[in-house]
Amino acid sequence: MKAHVYVTLKTTVLDPQGKTIQGALKKMNYKGVEDVRQGKYFLLTLEPNLEKDKVKAEVERIAREVLTNPVIEEFAYKLED
Repeated sequence: MKAHVYVTLKTTVLDPQGKTIQGALKKMNYKGVEDVRQGKYFLLTLEPNLEKDKVKAEVERIAREVLTNPVIEEFAYKLED
């Protein structure tokens, strides 16, 4: 089983890297991009015999305690068999 974990800055936190990318896209004549927010992606490979409820709890715990700074970041994840 795999867990895809996406970590992004909270919407209330300024994202200077995202703004820089947005400005570069505009200068390169890309159209239709209203905003850019950057983040991090993690792929966790989990033991195959774990129960789905336990996997969810563990992935959430890892994301909350290790992968994110809860003051400025939030996370989302999806599981794949």
